[in-house]
Amino acid sequence: MEWYVVGLGLLGLLMFFIVIGLPIPFALAAASLPFLFQIQGFDTSIVSAELKLWGVWIDYILLAVPLFVFLGELIGKSNIGPNLYQFLHQGVRIKGSAAYGSIGASAGFGAVCGSSMVGALTIGGVALPEMLRLGYGKRLSSGVLAAGGTLSVLIPPSLILLFYGIVTDQSIGDLFIAGVIPGLILVSSFVVVVLVWGMLKPEDIPGSEDAEKMPLAMIASTLGPIFLIGLVITVAIYAGIATPTEAAAVASLLTVILAFTVGGLTWRGFWDSLYATMRTMGYLGLLLSAGVLFGFVLTYYRVPQQFTELFLSFDLSPTMVLMIVLLFYIILGMFLEPVSMTFITLPTIYPLMSAAGFDLIWFGVVYTITMEIAVLTPPVGLNLYVIQAISREQVTIGDVIIGCLPFIAAMVLLIALLIGLPEIALWLPEQMG
Repeated sequence: MEWYVVGLGLLGLLMFFIVIGLPIPFALAAASLPFLFQIQGFDTSIVSAELKLWGVWIDYILLAVPLFVFLGELIGKSNIGPNLYQFLHQGVRIKGSAAYGSIGASAGFGAVCGSSMVGALTIGGVALPEMLRLGYGKRLSSGVLAAGGTLSVLIPPSLILLFYGIVTDQSIGDLFIAGVIPGLILVSSFVVVVLVWGMLKPEDIPGSEDAEKMPLAMIASTLGPIFLIGLVITVAIYAGIATPTEAAAVASLLTVILAFTVGGLTWRGFWDSLYATMRTMGYLGLLLSAGVLFGFVLTYYRVPQQFTELFLSFDLSPTMVLMIVLLFYIILGMFLEPVSMTFITLPTIYPLMSAAGFDLIWFGVVYTITMEIAVLTPPVGLNLYVIQAISREQVTIGDVIIGCLPFIAAMVLLIALLIGLPEIALWLPEQMG
């Protein structure tokens, strides 16, 4: 069977199953199976599918995923995450401190948790009602928190960078390091967006905020755990002491201890964290397994290699290739969430980027920022619905979308900066290497 028949057939079946309402993991598997039968026959295909499913669940590297998700859930269910926002908001006595505090808290949360949705839920759940109570504009409040959640995706540890490393076989440690400087630039850009917003629409930021000052003991119990957990993850991975999986395991154990001792975590909160992690991993595990099956069919028929050869035969410049790929992802991001996109498209796209001469560590950072834009673009922007849901109907989905636009513009500018100066992402991994 010709590679283009397989490629178009897979894509057509996948779109058909998604349109009729089949969940993406099942749609991926269902689209793959007819071609798997063609390769191996029915009986062998069933065994092969079972082995690939089992292989994903016992993969050592992938153990980091539930551990980072669990870690984030623990911080969200204890007082550590909410208190981080309160500290940054109350401890900074300047106009707009709640907005800046939201960005800082999201960045701090991103340094210990890799999930955008958990970040938006944890910080947004506390910050949004408070910002609306203080008199911040609905669009600014919802936009800053929906966009702030995406900082968890770029500032390491990041689940998207982790999945990218697994699919492309790149060093996860190098990818995490490469995300540090762009992550800090993005945090600064968000601060500038709020600053400019305040100048253009001063009515959206209250002049004075009636926030009480936080006691010193609460400040220590808030900053201490975040600092310790972040330090363990950072030092363990970057100094080569532990793999990302080992670092995630140690950090999760440390988070359990800190959440109970200083974070006020209850046993109910602990079990809720476990259940939330299992729910997330039930979906992600099926998605990963189906993605492996889909990838196997693609690789067997050499679809990525043939597609790369065809694309390069048009003799486009590397910049043009990159622009087409980024535009493709921004459009696709309106309909699919980032993890699904990673496993459906990356096996075909990354050989193309490599053949066009782009460094795959650098592309990993650019790809991750593009995925951040995806969680903020309707109709399937996850963070938009998370923030709208926790507002308890005080904010419309339209308000959240409009509020996100300046922050999306900041991300687009960061991508342009990375294209012009790739060293922003590559300098730190080179120094550490």
